[in-house]
Amino acid sequence: MRDSSSFPTESNGAPAPTALAESLQTDAHFRLLVESVQDYAIFLLDPNGNVATWNNGARRIKGYDAHEIVGRHFSVFYPLEDIASGKPQQELDTAARTGRVEDEGWRIRRDATRFWANVVITALRDKQGRLVGYAKVTRDMTDRLRLTELQHARELSAHVQAALENERASIARELHDDLGQQLAALKMQLARLAPDSDALARQKPPLQAQIDAIIASIRRIAAGLRPPVLDELGLFAAIEWLANDVRRRFGLVIHLDIEGQEADFQISASTSIFRIVQEALTNSVRHANASEVRIGIVCDELRFALSIEDDGRGALLDSPRAADAFGLLGMGERVRQLGGIVSFRSAPGDGFRIDVVIPLAGIVESAPR
Repeated sequence: MRDSSSFPTESNGAPAPTALAESLQTDAHFRLLVESVQDYAIFLLDPNGNVATWNNGARRIKGYDAHEIVGRHFSVFYPLEDIASGKPQQELDTAARTGRVEDEGWRIRRDATRFWANVVITALRDKQGRLVGYAKVTRDMTDRLRLTELQHARELSAHVQAALENERASIARELHDDLGQQLAALKMQLARLAPDSDALARQKPPLQAQIDAIIASIRRIAAGLRPPVLDELGLFAAIEWLANDVRRRFGLVIHLDIEGQEADFQISASTSIFRIVQEALTNSVRHANASEVRIGIVCDELRFALSIEDDGRGALLDSPRAADAFGLLGMGERVRQLGGIVSFRSAPGDGFRIDVVIPLAGIVESAPR
């Protein structure tokens, strides 16, 4: 038989409770407290490290029923590499010597899966100071570990994006200032050449036109990497420039509606928002087969809101990731780094819509007064 405390008795064939467990079972309030805890595995070990009691939290976290684990050595919860290094016994020795030991590390469930645990082992002694066992409290910290790892990944992503923007700006400057100037000088030298023959006279105009085309291409590529207008005139002017450039190059009808005054955006924020609009227009041209796009911007004292909607072929948002998946993931990550939220709405044949809302206080150089 087993009572509600999950302490096994000899009648069910499981190991009988130790004297330590029996002494604690006499306190009904203590037993009720321990059994009501679901978020912590709280159990006792005998002086040799064998499991003496088991609570509901331990069953939930570690996966064992009481009759499966009571009487077994607690090293069963440790990875093989920790067992090989003697870590379980070392922790018992430390607790016996200093009174308690705390550790964080991987532990093993009944189904052999790993979880990240915070573990506290406390030595228990009787009135004469003799060691009678240990109290062990384990908390599953896997979710917190994953959140920490996610935060580190986001910080790394932000660092990579910043480095990428710096590299783009450097390449854009080199294209515009170095290679662009060299081509301009070449064009001037070609213009100074005296036509010694009709053939050369006929070749000069096409060569000059070709150099002009190369210069225009370099300027366009440099502007795509880092549009000068973004640094010189600000975010809203840069988005207007981008819309005009896409209209001219792809024949896309773009409606741009801006409400409110442009705030003193942080450089990183204005760059990220520009890249979101750029990526959305790229998706509309390359993947959505859209003919019309509407861009709405609202900037007030509290928030910056951006909406981008096209009339393209749309998509199933819950379908496996498509060609533009990384673009959407990149948008979402940029918005999260700015402290905002982003949503995507679409259906086959019903276009695609992106909505972004970012608290203004987190993306301006100084809060508006």
